Amino acid sequence: MDWYTQHPNSSSGAWSKQNIDELKRKLITANHILHQQEVVDAYGHISVRHPQKPNVYLMSGYMAPAIVTSPDDLIEYWVQDSAPVSPSAKKGYSERFIHGEIFKMFQDVNCVVHSHSEAVLPYVTSGVPLLPVFHMAGFLGTEVPVFDIATLYAPGEHQDLLVRDSRLGAALASKFVRVEDGGHDSSRSRHAPDHSVALMRRHGYTTHGRDIETAVYRAIYTKVNARIQTDAMTLRSAIPAGMSPKFELEPLTDEMCRGCAKMNEGTQDKPWKLWAAEVENSSLYINRG
Repeated sequence: MDWYTQHPNSSSGAWSKQNIDELKRKLITANHILHQQEVVDAYGHISVRHPQKPNVYLMSGYMAPAIVTSPDDLIEYWVQDSAPVSPSAKKGYSERFIHGEIFKMFQDVNCVVHSHSEAVLPYVTSGVPLLPVFHMAGFLGTEVPVFDIATLYAPGEHQDLLVRDSRLGAALASKFVRVEDGGHDSSRSRHAPDHSVALMRRHGYTTHGRDIETAVYRAIYTKVNARIQTDAMTLRSAIPAGMSPKFELEPLTDEMCRGCAKMNEGTQDKPWKLWAAEVENSSLYINRG
């Protein structure tokens, strides 16, 4: 498979044929990878759409991602309203509506990741735009939308910045649709989002993918890109008097983003194998899937 061949699990047909037990094991591994790569800590979460029941998604119960251990730690939810499939389900994440509403809006999304990575937080608090500054983050595109939950609160409403219900989740999901001419076209196809990442003001960020590997790759390299951008801006501000930079700090162009995004998806199986091997060989992470 070369860089420009579609990932084997990315088509809807291939997704529906996946073994659910193997997918649950991979979801547990993904939780561990996101922790090991410092995308999540005790907070943050990842979900996956059920391959044979597209109206259902799975994510871990109320626990830190690093200690998700077995399929018994996972909970199934209805995409329609993010209610547990089982009436006796254990406690889950209050922000599962992030996941449910993205799955509801976009048929081709099969995995969602939400993070509070410290490398990205400056870009959700400062107003400085997050830019794709190197080739491994072409998936960011030339514009990363920002979701501001504060604009949705009614007077007297509890304001903890958490996406606690379907109304707030749907508003976040809509940020993945490109805004044109002052608003989005309601007739636009909802199969795939226009944007890969949405920043959440004062909170964190959310990303997605056609499969677990894609969503995890994007979550990790969003963090890496943010750190590189911050380092580059800091370095430029520290240039001594009398010294000039040899070139400007410029993000990828739209054409570069498209080319690099294709390369990113075509090669993401390589880092996935490395990340999986790292967590499989760490005593902290246990996977009984």
